[in-house]
Amino acid sequence: MKPADTTKIPTGLDLYLSAAESASSAVIAAYSTSFGMASKLLPKATRRHIENIYALVRVADEIVDGSAAGAKAFGGQVDPGSVLNDLEREVYKAISAKFSSNLIVHAFAHTANKTGFGRAIIEPFFTSMRMDLWKTRHSQDTFERYVYGSAEVVGLMCLQAFIEGVEFNKKEKAKLVAGARALGSAFQKVNFLRDLAADAHKLGRSYFPRITPETLTEAEKNAIVEDIRAELRISAESIPMIPQASRRAVVAAHLLFEELNEQIGNTPASEVISTRISVPTSRKALILFKAAIGVTPK
Repeated sequence: MKPADTTKIPTGLDLYLSAAESASSAVIAAYSTSFGMASKLLPKATRRHIENIYALVRVADEIVDGSAAGAKAFGGQVDPGSVLNDLEREVYKAISAKFSSNLIVHAFAHTANKTGFGRAIIEPFFTSMRMDLWKTRHSQDTFERYVYGSAEVVGLMCLQAFIEGVEFNKKEKAKLVAGARALGSAFQKVNFLRDLAADAHKLGRSYFPRITPETLTEAEKNAIVEDIRAELRISAESIPMIPQASRRAVVAAHLLFEELNEQIGNTPASEVISTRISVPTSRKALILFKAAIGVTPK
């Protein structure tokens, strides 16, 4: 029997990073079917970066929306605001130190350093997460700032992973940035629309200005759907510029949310607020197949 090549077995910091990235991979597997499926179309190194980004974002979301509140309900002395502040400080510290004892933060910091994004787009994310701790209704201004920080900057983080090592001129980069921001915003607005009732009744929040589950009209729903379509069109224009190795995964995510948006558009407003619309597994499989063979959004 040929002896194993031990030179390829990670040790030290490489082994620690491998463990950290495995933890991030477990987070996306547990929390997201759609993104998890789309990410399978990415090259391994890029997929790791996307999983690292998603995991950190998910942990922050759990602090403001889910698990922290659950811990408090069970008698835990949890202050979500303090926990979120600690997480943000640890992220910046880890980026500088290139190490964190928090595996999810360590993996995220590695991706930030490797792909070239930093505090300029990380801080707006935490600002939006912090808004969830006190802001229950939004004006148009706070809504736009919230969407930028909670979704558009995440799109920009992912973009950095997709284009790692590839050079673009100023005009090309601007178009890619516009596309990434538009796609992130579209994703967020689709989620807000299909979770309208749950956000209002379980979390006491209303994201869309002047819109509530009780007052949502067909015209209001259609206006949001059309706004999302417009953002998806902006995204579609930039997709051909994304390196081919990552393009299929972006197309898959784009088509999945496009399908969701169209389903919402074809569903009466009265049903949108009472039923969480989702894409059937068979339809998801078809969309992933289309992305895999090179179909692109129009």
